[in-house]
Amino acid sequence: MLTVFDKPNSRANCSKSMSRRKLIQAAGAGMLGVNLPEVLQAESLTLPNAPRPRAKNVIFMHLFGGPSQLETFDLKPNAPVEIRGPFKPTACKTPGLLIGEYLPGVASISDKLSVVKTMTHSFNDHSGGGHYVQTGHRWHINIGGGFNVTANDWPAMGSVTKYFDVQADRISDAPTYVVLPNALGSFQEKGGIFRPGETAGWLGGGYEPLVTSIKKKSVEDNPYWRDCDDEELDFSINGLKPHPGMTINRYAKRSSLLDQINQQQVALGELSRTRTFNKYRQRALELVLSSKAREAFDVTKEPDSIRDTYGRHLYGQSSLVARRLIEAGSRFVTVQYDCVDGYSWDSHRNSDDVKKYLLPTFDQAFTALVTDLEDRGLLDETLIVAMGEMGRTPKANASWGRNHWSTLFPAVLVGGGIKKGFIYGSTDKDAAYATEHPVSPEDMAATIFTALGINPDWQIPDAAGRPHLLSTGSAVMELFA
Repeated sequence: MLTVFDKPNSRANCSKSMSRRKLIQAAGAGMLGVNLPEVLQAESLTLPNAPRPRAKNVIFMHLFGGPSQLETFDLKPNAPVEIRGPFKPTACKTPGLLIGEYLPGVASISDKLSVVKTMTHSFNDHSGGGHYVQTGHRWHINIGGGFNVTANDWPAMGSVTKYFDVQADRISDAPTYVVLPNALGSFQEKGGIFRPGETAGWLGGGYEPLVTSIKKKSVEDNPYWRDCDDEELDFSINGLKPHPGMTINRYAKRSSLLDQINQQQVALGELSRTRTFNKYRQRALELVLSSKAREAFDVTKEPDSIRDTYGRHLYGQSSLVARRLIEAGSRFVTVQYDCVDGYSWDSHRNSDDVKKYLLPTFDQAFTALVTDLEDRGLLDETLIVAMGEMGRTPKANASWGRNHWSTLFPAVLVGGGIKKGFIYGSTDKDAAYATEHPVSPEDMAATIFTALGINPDWQIPDAAGRPHLLSTGSAVMELFA
C-alpha cells in the first residue's frame, strides 16, 4: 500500500516549460490503464436502443479450472455409482434443485438465486474456455495452441462496460473495471502464465482492467486455502507498485505537474484537446488521489466480524474487496479463483481438494457476499455471476477425479433484477448434456450486457476503427424478474 503522508514541507519542483514530446511521454506512460488516446479522444455519445438496465454493477466470480456440475448444482443421486460421485445433496430452499452437501451456505440462500444448469460450449480447454466465458467470444487460438493473453483477444465484458461508460460520459472516483486478487494465471505454480479473457484485447489499453497483485509465500503456497494476514492483503495495483519512498503526496504533486502540462497545451493552441484532457485527467489519478477509491482496496478497514464472515482466506477477502469497490463506484469487478497448484478446480486427480478446500471457501465467500450486499441494500443493483469455464466428465476415475467437459456446466446468478429461486434448463440423467434450454457463453454475455443496459447489438471499434458486433448471443430474458 502507499504511504499516505510525505514530509509536510516538501514541495514539487517542476519546470514551467514542457515540450509536447514530454507531454506525450507523460501521458503515454499511462496511469491505471488510462492512455493519451483515451484521454484525448473520449467523446460523450447518446447511445440508441439501450435496454432498460436492471443492474448498476457486476461482480463476476470466475472459478477457473472447471468445477464439477455433479458436485455443485446438478447432483444425480440416482445415477450409477461411477457417475454420481461421493457427495450427497443437501437440503435447499429451491424445489427441484440438488445442491452438493459441501455448499450448505449457498443452499441456505438458494431462494435468492437463479441457477443455469445448461451452460455449454465446444472449446474444451482452460485458456480458451476462460476467454470464452469472460468475453462471450471464442478464442482465436485453437485448442491446445496457447495459454497466454494475446493482443488479438476479444475484450472482456468489464472492458466493454468501461468503453460504453466512457462513451456515455460516466466518470466516477472509482476504477470502472477491476480484477482481483491477481491476473489470472500469475498464481499458477512459478507464475509466468497470463491467461486470456480478462483483458481489453484489441479494444485498446485505455480499457484494460485495474489489476491487483498478491504474493505467495512460496511456490507451493496456496493463499486461497489458508488464512492470510493483513500484511499479505495489500491488494497493491499491478504496474503501480511504488518505489521506496513514493507517497500519496508525491503522486498528488504529479497532479500539479498535469496542471502545467495543460498550461503548455493552451500555449500551443491545442484548446480542444486541453478541454478533453482536463475532463479525463482525474480518471488517470482516480486511485492515487481519491481517498474513496484508495480505501476500497484496504480490507483492514472492515470490522473483524465482517471479515470473519467472508473468511480470512484469499477468496473471502477478495470478495469483500469486491463489495467495497462496488460501494465506491466500480462497475465491473472480476474475482478470480485461480488454480494455484495447477489443478484445484481442474480436479483430474481426485475430489479431495474439492471437498476440503474449494467448495468450502467458495461457499463461505459467495454466501457472505450475497448476504452482505442484501443487508446494505445493494443486491438489487448488483448482479453477481459465479461460474467456471467448463464442467467435468460424468464418469469419474477410481479416486473420483473427473476430466474436462465443456459440454455442460452450471452458472449461478443473483441480484441485479434476476429471478429468485429459479432453475433454468434441464439436463440428462448423467449430467452430461442439456436436454432443454442450452446456454452458450455468447448468450450469457448478452444477458450480462442487457442487465447493465448495454445492447448486445451495438458495435465496438478495434484499433483500426473497424466495427465489431458486441455479441452474437441472445440474452436469456427468462432469467429476469
